[in-house]
Amino acid sequence: MELRLTELENNIRLIQLVGALDMNGAYSIEVQFVRACEGDRVHVIVDLAKVSYISSVGIPMMVNTAKSVTAHGGKMVLLNPQNAVADVLELTGISEVIPIYFDLESAKAGIKSG
Repeated sequence: MELRLTELENNIRLIQLVGALDMNGAYSIEVQFVRACEGDRVHVIVDLAKVSYISSVGIPMMVNTAKSVTAHGGKMVLLNPQNAVADVLELTGISEVIPIYFDLESAKAGIKSG
């Protein structure tokens, strides 16, 4: 699993994840992921376009980090998950906790609206 961090305008961080968000993948990036989401009023877009799989280990990492971001006055959204990943996110109810968008401009607008 690979994590790429890019700072966008308006205090928005774009985190691109690449690989499988299974047990090994989640454990390999969890500390880096949490650190990339730290701060007051930080807004995070997590790009899942290159995540081929998400397991029951990756889901709590996302939810817990999103709750922490929200507690510090920020917002987290998910961007462009592949169909199989989107199905798992929908099935587990993550979409009720973390909004999902399918293009970057919509994700940015979603961050601003919250």
